[in-house]
Amino acid sequence: MSGGLALTVGLAVLIGISLGLLGGGGSILAVPLLVYVADLPAKEAIATSLLVVGVTSAVGVLPHARAGRIRWRTGLVFGVAGMAGAYAGGRLAEFVPAGVLLTGFALMMLATAVAMIRGRRAAAGRPAPHELPVLRVVLDGVVVGLVTGLVGAGGGFLVVPALALLGGLPMPVAVGTSLVVIAMKSFAGLAGYLSSVGIDWGLAAAVTAAAVVGSLLGGRLAGRIPEEVLRKAFGWFVVAMGVFVLVQQVPDEVRTNPLLWVALGLAAALAIGVAVRRSRRRERQPTRTAVAAGRR
Repeated sequence: MSGGLALTVGLAVLIGISLGLLGGGGSILAVPLLVYVADLPAKEAIATSLLVVGVTSAVGVLPHARAGRIRWRTGLVFGVAGMAGAYAGGRLAEFVPAGVLLTGFALMMLATAVAMIRGRRAAAGRPAPHELPVLRVVLDGVVVGLVTGLVGAGGGFLVVPALALLGGLPMPVAVGTSLVVIAMKSFAGLAGYLSSVGIDWGLAAAVTAAAVVGSLLGGRLAGRIPEEVLRKAFGWFVVAMGVFVLVQQVPDEVRTNPLLWVALGLAAALAIGVAVRRSRRRERQPTRTAVAAGRR
């Protein structure tokens, strides 16, 4: 095994851990890994990532199912709707330049990360729904599926926020349910890509095997980490990967300019400061409400 292949396979374990632990992030890791480490063309890397993430997610469902952390009806309906969108997105991707796909991928990652870090304001005190309304799940599934097929993301970085922030599912349940959706949509998106893109099946098999091992490990860890920590970890992880992918699309003469990195550092510091202040404000809010109730 060559050094590049060994490194690719070794890092692929992180793809599985991310999927098993966070219910997403597989393609966020897989696409940059296959492009920048395995040196695959962007569209071949995207197609390969869909295969890797699809198989890994299907295996990663097992520990979550045993622990009762899956809403099956929601996951299957979301998955079927997402498959239609993902197949259409995979076919449309043939006509979109690779650089545009990767840039769009990075921007959506950053937007989703902000939503996850901020959290769901109305979640406190509400009971978690057992299943989500079918029509809403179908609409969300088609939209997320279209994005999945276009940019090669298994969709967890969009599905988990949709289930946790919009649907109100507890984060561990959103993670488990997301894996069902990701597996279904990844295979549909792959079918769309295979009409125009080839895959190195040997490399794909090696990366998939390593990722499966990681997913089983991540699934065991998922139920032991507090929900708030898990959600924010997911958000900051996506921020880091989104910035990395976005910077890679910048021309070399700009990317090597120190001013770019200074600006990114200042932006990151500002974003962290805003997130911390908002988090502290939310923590103080219940106390203020309780004091006001006591006065009445």
